[in-house]
Amino acid sequence: MPNSFSRSREPPFMYLLTQWHKLCKFFQKTNLMAQTKSNSRHSTKSNGRTHTAAGAGNSQLDKFFHDSLKDIYWAEKHLVKALGKMQKAATTDELKNAIEEHIGQTQEHVERLEQVFEMLGKKPQAKKCEGMEGLTKEGDTVVEETEEGSMTRDAGIILSAQKVEHYEIATYGTLRQLAMTMGQDQIAEILSQTLEEERQTDEGLTQIAENNINWEAEQETAEEDH
Repeated sequence: MPNSFSRSREPPFMYLLTQWHKLCKFFQKTNLMAQTKSNSRHSTKSNGRTHTAAGAGNSQLDKFFHDSLKDIYWAEKHLVKALGKMQKAATTDELKNAIEEHIGQTQEHVERLEQVFEMLGKKPQAKKCEGMEGLTKEGDTVVEETEEGSMTRDAGIILSAQKVEHYEIATYGTLRQLAMTMGQDQIAEILSQTLEEERQTDEGLTQIAENNINWEAEQETAEEDH
């Protein structure tokens, strides 16, 4: 009877080993093709999900993001007026100039927010920001309770302004992260630019206070209550 391996010149063991290697390579190639196809489907599905979240605007997060934009939009527009009052009340030219510069920046922030609304296909709308209203009212009280022309007033104005900056830093930082989560990278970049400017303003106010205002305010004699 002819040997079953007579068609191969290789010994039976070597023939089986060669066929096994070929079979392994076949399965490896098949698995790789299947995995590539699966990854492609997953990527397409993932991209579709991201597009839906960013474009449709139907999720709870989309609504919250939109409402938060309305909130900070009102806050920035309100702040333009409030900063003008702080500038007039300030004592030193250094602080007056810093506030004037930030008024210009704040107007740019308003314009950027309007750009974000447009990118979302929404009309710019303002929703009263209770937090910003409270902070600016507190700033008014600081001015009323400090002596005109004093360094103590400037110290108080800086304190009030930095409270506003910290509020804005928290807001823009969160909105930027939400935009990234929603797949709105361009919007996240716009919000990042404003966030960085708010941080720089906060640092600049600290430098102004530490240069001389705080020290000179400490030298001022308080009037006795009657």
